[in-house]
Amino acid sequence: MAEKYGIRLDLIVDKTATYDHYLTIIKGRLQPMRGVREFIADCRRHGLRLVVATSADLVKMEGNLSEIGLPPEIFDGYVNGLDVVSKKPDPEIFLTAVAKLRLSADECIVVEDAVNGVCAAKSAGARCLGLTSSFSEKKLLVAGADWVVADLAEAHALFF
Repeated sequence: MAEKYGIRLDLIVDKTATYDHYLTIIKGRLQPMRGVREFIADCRRHGLRLVVATSADLVKMEGNLSEIGLPPEIFDGYVNGLDVVSKKPDPEIFLTAVAKLRLSADECIVVEDAVNGVCAAKSAGARCLGLTSSFSEKKLLVAGADWVVADLAEAHALFF
């Protein structure tokens, strides 16, 4: 975009400034999705392992998790946008997450709120729980979601 509009861009400097600004903006404003803490706790009670797999850069991922009060130790691993070459809908991010768990993709469920994420999960060979926080139920189902709910509080009845 910068090139298209003749804007000089220093990717490292400008990205750092953008994330600094973003982290300031979210202070005290970012809230966890309804049911997320309970869903994670239920997964843990059932002996399930969890990996965060996000297209966001590490600094944004860490900032978001910190702001919503999810400590790093509740997850078994992380994959962020800097860990992969190809972005969603390419399955690389989920294949990388699955490798961290030492599981096969068909043993995993991906929780996704975006059409490209659902496509990536299904291309990786995982089942996918779609959340309607960003896209409609119909769009998530067309993309291949196996289940669709409004939030993780609703997901509780499906899995636990």
